[in-house]
Amino acid sequence: MVEAAGERALVSQMARLRTRTGWERLLVPAFVYFFAMLYPFRRVNGPGRTAAAAGGCCLVRRTALERARGVAAIRDAVIDDVALGRLVKRAGGRIWLGLAGDVRSVRPYPGLRSLWDMVARSAYTQLRHSPALLAGTALGLALVFLAPPVLALAGTGPARVLALAAWLLMTLTYVPMLRYHRQPWPVALLLPVTATLYLLMTRRLGRAALARARRGLEGPQLQVIAGTV
Repeated sequence: MVEAAGERALVSQMARLRTRTGWERLLVPAFVYFFAMLYPFRRVNGPGRTAAAAGGCCLVRRTALERARGVAAIRDAVIDDVALGRLVKRAGGRIWLGLAGDVRSVRPYPGLRSLWDMVARSAYTQLRHSPALLAGTALGLALVFLAPPVLALAGTGPARVLALAAWLLMTLTYVPMLRYHRQPWPVALLLPVTATLYLLMTRRLGRAALARARRGLEGPQLQVIAGTV
């Protein structure tokens, strides 16, 4: 981590999350996999606008933190580590994000409900509370991770061949993340199942966002009516 620091203002490493229970083994590596798709590490570490950080192991220079208005600027953030990375980078600091093989998280997620709540709590914030990004993410999950196995099993001819190739490709891209979490590679074949669960979580987020939007519309209308009576 010291070698990665260089002249960077913030350096963080994503801890290896716990994968003891069956649900943890199925969903936790995919959580990091999808996070890396949303915040590609190379783009985070480059000069562009993409910014993120991992709170499991994070070092930040005091001068950079002060220039970014300090911890107080992210006190209300749901995902404070990503918010910190964004603030530091917007303030002109260089940041670095990577995986940490020697840093392990001991926080348990023993059942599906705890993992479901963890994803639902953070995902909509990662999507910047944007219904458009939420819809695009759901569509992307369906097209990239669900369509290939469906077409591979039910399709015929060239469509089936292309679908099998796409399924193989997604499997191969997932294997390194499974190795990082010390899970057997055949679990990668279940990535469409895992993506389906994440799609259901995203659907729940969409319902919650719609409910919040409706409450936001109803509130001002009631206030105007009360003021005109």
